[in-house]
Amino acid sequence: MKNWMFLFIAIIAEVIATSALKSSDGFSKPIASVVVVVGYIVAFYFLSLTLKAIPVGIAYAIWSGVGIVLITTVAWFMFGQKLDLWGIVGIALIMSGVLILNLLSKTSVH
Repeated sequence: MKNWMFLFIAIIAEVIATSALKSSDGFSKPIASVVVVVGYIVAFYFLSLTLKAIPVGIAYAIWSGVGIVLITTVAWFMFGQKLDLWGIVGIALIMSGVLILNLLSKTSVH
């Protein structure tokens, strides 16, 4: 269970870092730039801990898939970026893929 918590921390740290990357304005804003660097260090550290028990393909698929969904949500609310119908369909397909990997794949570690 702790490996899934590590993956969750890695995802949240990556989402924070990526959101701050947009806010850093090309690393010209120091506080946002520090958040980017620290966020990615935390994200990759906890992702590396996750990989001790969860296969890399599964961990990365979940990390990137959930990250995409969360970043899209953050961008919608914080930066006013909207999705059209096909964007929403694409996000739904990504979420479906993550669920299939977790619930149905024999490759996944439970």
